[in-house]
Amino acid sequence: SAIDAGLNVIDTAECYKTSEELIGRTMSHRRGDYYLFTKCGHASGLDGEDWDPNMLEASIDRSLKRLRTDYVDLLQLHSCSKELLERGEVIEVLRKAKEAGKTRYIGYSGDRDAALYAVQCGAFDSLQTTVNIADQQAIELTIPEAAKRGMAVIAKRPVANVAWKTRRRP
Repeated sequence: SAIDAGLNVIDTAECYKTSEELIGRTMSHRRGDYYLFTKCGHASGLDGEDWDPNMLEASIDRSLKRLRTDYVDLLQLHSCSKELLERGEVIEVLRKAKEAGKTRYIGYSGDRDAALYAVQCGAFDSLQTTVNIADQQAIELTIPEAAKRGMAVIAKRPVANVAWKTRRRP
């Protein structure tokens, strides 16, 4: 019903428990009706460490299988460190996935110095970053840089996540 009401983007991640499976099972028959985004980087049950290039490749393929599609519109690295981005291996895995047609665009989902590096390195098509009333750092740090480069920006946590920052749940 959300698609019928006009929703046209579904954003998930390999580490959001069973979300990819549920989306694939319920939405794959309407694949042309929405843009599909997912994030990768966490092993989430696969062999290997988070951010290991081989694990990352397997994670992307697993996401496509779970989502019951042969491509996503946007594949995003899920909040890895600036140091990992600087090494380049994780970016190269995403570039190869794009070249293979597994994604139309690649992006980085994260904040602060890592997000700024992701914008400035020129490897990504989009940035998904936190921006809300409780956390506005991106308004000065990364969003203007992304705008200068013509990068798409997706606001994440628009209603804030103060409960996560304090480790208390309401």
